[in-house]
Amino acid sequence: MHSSGYERLQSQVIPGYSSLARLSVALLAASPVAQAEGVEVLVAGCGTGAELLEAMAQRPDWRLTALDPSAEMLQEARQRLGEQASVQWRQSTVESLVDEAGMAGRFAGALSVLVLQSLPDDGSKLAFLTALARCLQPGAQLVLVDLMQTSLPSLEDQLEHAWQGFQRASGLDASSQEGLHPIGLARLTSLVNAAGFGDPARVFQALGFEGFLLQRLS
Repeated sequence: MHSSGYERLQSQVIPGYSSLARLSVALLAASPVAQAEGVEVLVAGCGTGAELLEAMAQRPDWRLTALDPSAEMLQEARQRLGEQASVQWRQSTVESLVDEAGMAGRFAGALSVLVLQSLPDDGSKLAFLTALARCLQPGAQLVLVDLMQTSLPSLEDQLEHAWQGFQRASGLDASSQEGLHPIGLARLTSLVNAAGFGDPARVFQALGFEGFLLQRLS
């Protein structure tokens, strides 16, 4: 997806998108480890910087690592935020980052908004989640927000039509889930447990988009 107009498009596609960054940062800021002063926080898949802006507004004391594999997205985010001493910019993946010296167990919290859904469940999701867990201190939390499969198959068609209707009402030609790889709660639980997290706690839902708090086990 091109960085230009990225957030406007997301707000047309995702119910409640305008509040997602604010909510995600507020949840992490209240977590037992990341609520401490001056801790390091990882924004995995920072995109055009929505979570970074919120983090700087709510917790200016945090030291942020803004991570994204897309140079275009990083450039857009840097232009949006300006040069900030509290932000370290990294064009990389979390799987590569965690193998660098000093990165394992470094972060007091992490945010991952609309990233896991783009990864196929062929080992890629597990590798991503495992790398995130390895980046975190024991007891630290991850806020994870993604498109999910419904746990009620009887409502699947209705939710799909509702999502398309929401997009049309927002002035957008309705898109489908093509190119995305949503999973159900049972599969997510299996993956995060294997990665080193406890069971996911749902804290947000709007149609098929759900947010979870995950805590790294010691």
